[in-house]
Amino acid sequence: MEKFNLRHLRAFQEVARCGSVSRASEQVFLSQPAITQALSKLERTLGTRLFLRKSTGMYLTEAGTTLHVRVERALELLASGARRAARAAGRGHHGGFQNFDQLLTTVQLRGLLALASTGNYSWAARTLGLSRPSIHRSINDIERIAGFEMFAKTAQGFELTQAGNLFRRSVLLAFEELRQGLEEIDLLLGHDTPRLAVGSLPLARSFILPKVINDLGVIRPEVRITVRDGSYSDLLHALRYGEIDLLVGALRSPLPFDDVEQEPLYTDRLAIVGRAGHPLAGRGDLDAKTLALFSWVTPSPDIPTRKHFDSLFSAAHVPAPTRLVESSSLVLTRGLLLGSDRLTIISRHQIARELDEGILAEIDFPLVGSEREIGVTTRSGWQPTTTQSLFVRMLRDVCAGLSR
Repeated sequence: MEKFNLRHLRAFQEVARCGSVSRASEQVFLSQPAITQALSKLERTLGTRLFLRKSTGMYLTEAGTTLHVRVERALELLASGARRAARAAGRGHHGGFQNFDQLLTTVQLRGLLALASTGNYSWAARTLGLSRPSIHRSINDIERIAGFEMFAKTAQGFELTQAGNLFRRSVLLAFEELRQGLEEIDLLLGHDTPRLAVGSLPLARSFILPKVINDLGVIRPEVRITVRDGSYSDLLHALRYGEIDLLVGALRSPLPFDDVEQEPLYTDRLAIVGRAGHPLAGRGDLDAKTLALFSWVTPSPDIPTRKHFDSLFSAAHVPAPTRLVESSSLVLTRGLLLGSDRLTIISRHQIARELDEGILAEIDFPLVGSEREIGVTTRSGWQPTTTQSLFVRMLRDVCAGLSR
């Protein structure tokens, strides 16, 4: 984000709104030469013109319009985050500045993010290539302007306060908006270097994402894709803080936060599976008591699939098996099934190839109520780039095929 100066962006925003440098100077308290210089520097940085300068005023170019949308969203995120943080801190009318976000610089915000990430002033300074005193000065200035503490000292270092964490989230999301703006302008200029960060839950990573990523690579070979695995809670946190763009996998009901939204793509059903030639394969007279005689591979208790495993036995008033291996690794589960008489409960789509090749076999036992919605989770109000929109459309197409 060293490319952007927040004061220059505010000047750009105001000129775009007013259509005039002279009228904008009255709103942002900068001289006309200073605004003109700021716009010229911004255009040099981006490598394109943002305004058409005519005798009747200043008019946004296509690149300018693209950037303006992202700047508006970024600055609003900073403003709303500042308001929420001030309320959380219980700041009185005499502490700090009312709209303190408008007084902060990019350098200060980068210092805040670095200290939040490292918890240590020396490490934060090393991360940004700055001196330790400069990071201290940035944090002190932010807290003085805001009127409340962003960090609290602990035995392990420095941790964000509740208010500080709220503001940090808005900074991360604002910076992500500006990064997306840079990507969109690069595309307009013919420099196709898109980036996509996807969170993947277990079902998505075995079939859905490989198919979508391969198809996208044919159309957009320069796309850089990062796929992040993890638990639902970790990936949801990454989504809400702008570390990933979208999350693909089993949906949750109800949603734990109101700042994300879900789009169902298809309904998945679970199956009980064992190795080919398993003693229960081909039998049609099975009950929960018989299933309880075998060892199982199951996910951890916080995974929805595990809840179906537990309810299978509780509904039949049969003690659940105790010989369990808990793992969400498909590779490990597959190896355990092939080398023993263990059973697992899993989506058929995750092991479709193994079933087709006759390596694994589905056990004939209906799992009533095992349907679950698979889809994509995004931040509320998310405005994807061209590449991100294409990825989501291809994701819908692949999942529509699964539904058929």
